[in-house]
Amino acid sequence: MPALSAGSGSDTGLYELLAALPAQLRPHVDSQEDLTFLWDVFGEKSLHSLVKIHEKLHYYEKQNPTPILQGAAALAGDLAEELQNKPLSSEIRELLKLLSKPNVKALLSVHDTVALKNYDPVLPPMPDDIDDEEDSVKIIRLVKNREPLGATIKKDEPTGAVVVARIMRGGAADRSGLIHVGDELREVNGIPVEDKSPEEIIQILAQSQGAITFKIIPSIKEDTPSKEGKMFIKALFDYDPNEDKAIPCREAGLSFKKGDILQIMSQDDATWWQAKHEGDANPRAGLIPSKHFQERRLALRRPEILVQPLQVSNRKSSGFRRSFRLSRKDKKTNKSMYECKKSDQYDTADVPTYEEVTPYRRQMNENYRLVVLVDTTRPRRSQESDGVEYVFISKHLFETDVQNNKFIEYGEYKNNYYGTSIDSVRSVLAKNKVCLLDVQPHTVKHLRTLEFKPYVIFIKPPSIERLRETRKNAKIISSRDEQGAAKPFTEEDFQEMIKSAQIMESQYGHLFDKTIVNDDLTMAFSELKTTFDKLETDTHWVPVSWLHS
Repeated sequence: MPALSAGSGSDTGLYELLAALPAQLRPHVDSQEDLTFLWDVFGEKSLHSLVKIHEKLHYYEKQNPTPILQGAAALAGDLAEELQNKPLSSEIRELLKLLSKPNVKALLSVHDTVALKNYDPVLPPMPDDIDDEEDSVKIIRLVKNREPLGATIKKDEPTGAVVVARIMRGGAADRSGLIHVGDELREVNGIPVEDKSPEEIIQILAQSQGAITFKIIPSIKEDTPSKEGKMFIKALFDYDPNEDKAIPCREAGLSFKKGDILQIMSQDDATWWQAKHEGDANPRAGLIPSKHFQERRLALRRPEILVQPLQVSNRKSSGFRRSFRLSRKDKKTNKSMYECKKSDQYDTADVPTYEEVTPYRRQMNENYRLVVLVDTTRPRRSQESDGVEYVFISKHLFETDVQNNKFIEYGEYKNNYYGTSIDSVRSVLAKNKVCLLDVQPHTVKHLRTLEFKPYVIFIKPPSIERLRETRKNAKIISSRDEQGAAKPFTEEDFQEMIKSAQIMESQYGHLFDKTIVNDDLTMAFSELKTTFDKLETDTHWVPVSWLHS
């Protein structure tokens, strides 16, 4: 081994030694591959961080600081008790409030612990009855706080041994680095577990507090480090592990609601992924059903799902021509006049589970909102201008565009065609603006593409009691009335609105980015406006395919 030179008497001696080591070993290295390996090892940032920590500790030992006192917490308690008997001035009140804070008490307690040097771990003595042949047995002690240990166990059917089934990412077992998947469990706190079921062992662990001692036989199979990058998904269904009979450990499950963003921590198990809520400071992951497993479960239940056609009303709110405009004064309803093709009214039941998403911020300029004009074959009236109220085209051209799939959606009303063309939307996007569309729910899934990148808002009616209360003086125009007279809402209208909304939410709710309940029109409009404003500044989650196609 060649002699190595290094600066002596310097606090950074070890750091300099590691930095110089590859260069000094170069003459003694046979291959470029070995030299590259040495550079990688000694250039690792984590190694340099450990060296810096070592040097700081070494400096601390040389300084040998001693605490002024070892009972700061008790002194603070005595001081607070004495101050209680004094006239309470503003300064004394402030000091008492400060001394009563939990974080200050914790800080003083830690100070006393360090002063007494009680922070070194106390390892249990080695058991006397270990079989000499069991040279691979490990004795592990973990401190159990309020959090679970973060590991699940199972019975290995061929051998009957109790083994570690999975390690939850970020949990106590994972952070310790001492327990691994496949390790065989022999004892817990001195209690043999070879003849016990996993449920009995879990009960022992649940009753244990503080330090827990495990006797294990390590797995022969080495852990392979996970190379998975950060993956985020949007949950498209509600999940409660306490109601899932298939989950291997309900306590390890992670509950979530539809629309929650989850970070996937591990996909090692094809059936049960490990995930945590995005932004959650707690590093511990929980179990959720994998996408494939959940889709398979829902598919098996599909025959029980009765998909109802979404009946389109032939009644419309007055002023439909302005239904795309945010500024219009409508009649607190927004029923579409489109009578869609029969084939579009019936849709297969999707099996929504998860959607992989990524953060995205929309680039918008001022006055970005622009409504898209509707094409129509209706004759233009004297007070109307082409390209203002509608785009007026001939019936032949409209039918040709239908054959060429140029409409997002279209319909017929009083023998005239009306439709929203794809070209009209593209013309708005070409101006670097965002167009506002009011479409039938079945159209949404066709718009959720890389090209359009929509933000979908569902305007939902309030309860039927609130409809009766708030819409009792409102009126609508019925297409069944040739005179077009405005008439009050009927109970049938309210029932139809509620039923339609329920069907929309059931079949297409996984496509909605936000739901606004139109209880009070002014408040609903304010919430809608706020949502639009936030789109300019906030980051939202969108399908990964939109940005990485």
